[in-house]
Amino acid sequence: MMKLEFIEARDLPDAWFQCVYRILEAGREYIIDRGSYAGQKRLEFDYVTINIKYPGVRPLLPDIPPSLGIPNPVAEGYLEEYLPYLMTSAKKPDEDYTYGQYLERQIEEVIRIYKEDGHGTNQAYMTVGDPEAIFLKDPPCLRGIDTRIKGNKLHFIVYFRSWDLWNGFPANLGAIQLLKEYMASSIGVGDGQIIASSKGLHLYDYVWELARMRTMCENPSALAKGQCEDQGEDEGRS
Repeated sequence: MMKLEFIEARDLPDAWFQCVYRILEAGREYIIDRGSYAGQKRLEFDYVTINIKYPGVRPLLPDIPPSLGIPNPVAEGYLEEYLPYLMTSAKKPDEDYTYGQYLERQIEEVIRIYKEDGHGTNQAYMTVGDPEAIFLKDPPCLRGIDTRIKGNKLHFIVYFRSWDLWNGFPANLGAIQLLKEYMASSIGVGDGQIIASSKGLHLYDYVWELARMRTMCENPSALAKGQCEDQGEDEGRS
């Protein structure tokens, strides 16, 4: 039976930390038959939903205490470099696709729908991929961004078919948050929540040790028993 996980997070760094901790404790370990790093192991949630209440709070990227001596999963300046991949149709010669080739026109149409037709609609959904994507060696991981304006704020509901937790999760959500801020400003509403879900959020085996170091606990299940030091992004976070 599929095991469903639900995580409530304050902001993007908190969401990343909680997911890293929880996947070490409860993720399913298996060998990859097909896909990136075939033949290697990964830990994966069967299905996870993450409700991020204040995704616009800075910083957007994970907090790594300097005392740990490990690099941030997302390099400084990467979000700004990543945005054209998410928002425009420009594609490099070695790329099969970009998210922007699917989203570019839809972004402006969603803005138009909300500005001209009103906020009471369920049609402002942006799709990534097409029927031919199944034949690609690596089909798009992000498959859709649904939107909702409630309380005069723009909210995103995001789905990833497969999702690298260590690097991809913080980079993707950071850039998606910047996109949401742009769209909210263009529509004339406030910035709202991100609700993200995936049936394939995972950690590859080559970062398991880094993940254990970041949780500051060799046995993450001990977190709930108070057997580890403060593991949160800051005082009081866990």
